[in-house]
Amino acid sequence: MKLSVLPLFLSFVAAAPSAPGWRFNLKEESSGIVALEAIVVSPTLVVFFDRASDDPLQINGHSAWGALWNLETSTVKALDVFSNSFCGSGALISNGSMVSVGGEPKGFPGNPAIHPGNQAIRIFEPCASPTGDGCTLFEDPDNLHLLVKRWYPSSIRIFDGSLMIIGGIHESTPFYNTDPALSFEFFPRKEDTPRPSEFLNRSLPANLFPRAFALPDGKVFMVANNQSIIYDIEANTERILPDIPNNVRVTNPMDGSAILLPLSPPDFIPEVLVCGGTQTDTIDPSVLSSQTPATTQCSRIRLDEEGIARGWEVEHMLEPRMMPELVHLPNGQVLITNGGRSGFAAISSVQDPIGHSNADHPVLVPSLYTPEAPLGRRISNAGMPSSGIARMYHSSVTLTPQGNFLIAGSNPNNQTTLGEGIVFPSEFRVQTLDPPFMFAERPRILSAPKKVAFGRKVTVPISLPLALTRPGAKVQVSLADFGFSSHAFHSSARLVFMEAKISPDRKSLTFTTPPSGRVFPPGPGTIFLTVDDVSSEGAWVMVGSGNSPPTLE
Repeated sequence: MKLSVLPLFLSFVAAAPSAPGWRFNLKEESSGIVALEAIVVSPTLVVFFDRASDDPLQINGHSAWGALWNLETSTVKALDVFSNSFCGSGALISNGSMVSVGGEPKGFPGNPAIHPGNQAIRIFEPCASPTGDGCTLFEDPDNLHLLVKRWYPSSIRIFDGSLMIIGGIHESTPFYNTDPALSFEFFPRKEDTPRPSEFLNRSLPANLFPRAFALPDGKVFMVANNQSIIYDIEANTERILPDIPNNVRVTNPMDGSAILLPLSPPDFIPEVLVCGGTQTDTIDPSVLSSQTPATTQCSRIRLDEEGIARGWEVEHMLEPRMMPELVHLPNGQVLITNGGRSGFAAISSVQDPIGHSNADHPVLVPSLYTPEAPLGRRISNAGMPSSGIARMYHSSVTLTPQGNFLIAGSNPNNQTTLGEGIVFPSEFRVQTLDPPFMFAERPRILSAPKKVAFGRKVTVPISLPLALTRPGAKVQVSLADFGFSSHAFHSSARLVFMEAKISPDRKSLTFTTPPSGRVFPPGPGTIFLTVDDVSSEGAWVMVGSGNSPPTLE
């Protein structure tokens, strides 16, 4: 009898299910609008923006181009927008409001509600309702507007909690930036005239949506086309840095993506990663093609004196990507997702368009980038699933307070385009990409203060599953700004690690908040506890006083 039991036992072990891996989860409800811009505005809500056109979601008798996505119920409600938000930017500011800026100057036939968006400032104040009931978008174009017209700008939250608005285009042009806004301005307004930028002038003509990051000394790093600088806001000076190697260009319409890698105490030395784009020169678009290969190149630079002297370090993705997006995980890894293997951004402006798409060959399988791994071994897609949905031009992705990724949008068309034979239709399907820890017992932050001051030790109650209580477990506590997703770039996205310790009884967590608003600009943030790469749900907090900008903290 004993001999017969052993084979049965071995058979049982072999049939045991493996641990869950990464999964795409297709939501039952659609977004109703093409979610080409996305920003998390509360623990439960994401604001989507599209171009003002003919999306199926309706409000006040016309097609909506704004929406609130509920992360708890995976449902959508229309958001009334006055101006055309198409190809705008935005961020959260120090008082918790979301500010959206810029957009398209034109309207759309059949939708009479549209007003020009290229000088627009839209404000979504903090919303206490988990479902968004009663929460609206405020616009007053006569009294609240940009200094200059801006379409395809970037914007970032800076050290005083205000918004820096960078570049863009004044009016519609066919492909390159041929009517450029070569300046910076701020919200709230700091000066009566915009600040001219030699950097934006030098980086023409492929410099729409400049990739910009607030550095922990208060300066701003920028990449546009194949050039980079550090800009000193307070001195209004720029420091020219090395060009991206190998003629790679990374801003619209030659979109790569970029991310500020996680900042760690005690020194918070910044590093920037730039991936994708093209090695093509900025030549006449009539000789470019949807089949022009994108690049596999990632370039990384450490922004201290030693790193700047060393210059960019080159590595390669597993496949070429045009219009990828780079997004933080709570444990410090970076998700690389979306985009195509060939072509360009924009619509119907190069040879061999796929329908109206300037790009082709969608990349359906995401990768993970591990910053601390050795060069050449940082990027992997092992165990990553296929999304099954092309996310091309006008897609968005964001980390959520739940710890997974919300992925939506894609519309390389001039209006809602659906039907048989459309290779890249207007995409209203919404997915989450769920990490393995979403299917396991997770750490929990049981409560957190609504506000946390800078440079303070904070203790919060936690709960740890037994599997995560081993001696020597890797404990990470991160503070995240989820940023604003638009056109293959997550402006203001930030992850700051905090020194932390779990109590001997494993019932409380003590962490030290960032030392100042230069390391983490004052405003909303989300705290994650990660143990052995298993992350908690995030705790939404106000970092700093919650005062309106400018506020030096």
